[in-house]
Amino acid sequence: MKHTHERRLALEFSWPDPPLNVALVEPEIPPNTGTIARLCAATGSRLHLIGQLGFQLTDGHLRRAGLDYWDSVDLSRHTTFGDFQTAMPDKRCFYFSTRATVPYTAVSYRPGDVLIFGSESRGLSGEILEGREAQTLGIPMQVDHVRSLNLATAVAIVLYEALRNINNKAAHE
Repeated sequence: MKHTHERRLALEFSWPDPPLNVALVEPEIPPNTGTIARLCAATGSRLHLIGQLGFQLTDGHLRRAGLDYWDSVDLSRHTTFGDFQTAMPDKRCFYFSTRATVPYTAVSYRPGDVLIFGSESRGLSGEILEGREAQTLGIPMQVDHVRSLNLATAVAIVLYEALRNINNKAAHE
């Protein structure tokens, strides 16, 4: 079933080619992953689900959050993080963590980049982040008030910043 809502204004935008990649390592909450899937459909980004999921891909909450956009999601499933790395050998990767010292806005993103996020309760493991400090980015927040952002919110912030960054460079070429 296709969504019946029609957008009244088509906004001009230079979508990256190749598209950006969003990777979720062991996501746990179905509505977050469904929302991120819908975000990937809206931006033409590829979605990679890595490792043990906290739900089945047939979960009703996951499906409802993604609405009827699942057919538009370029989805890849990877059993382990190693399998994911093997599938993406030449891709430039950025890892997002509350432990990062570099803000997500400090990067000049490129088409095809991979944006990697950890699970809702644990984030990315130290094993994944080890030796990748320069590629580990964070979203500034007032840590006296909250320890982290919702996963879907974090992905949306970073993904649209990467798209804005790429689009601005394309406009000036």
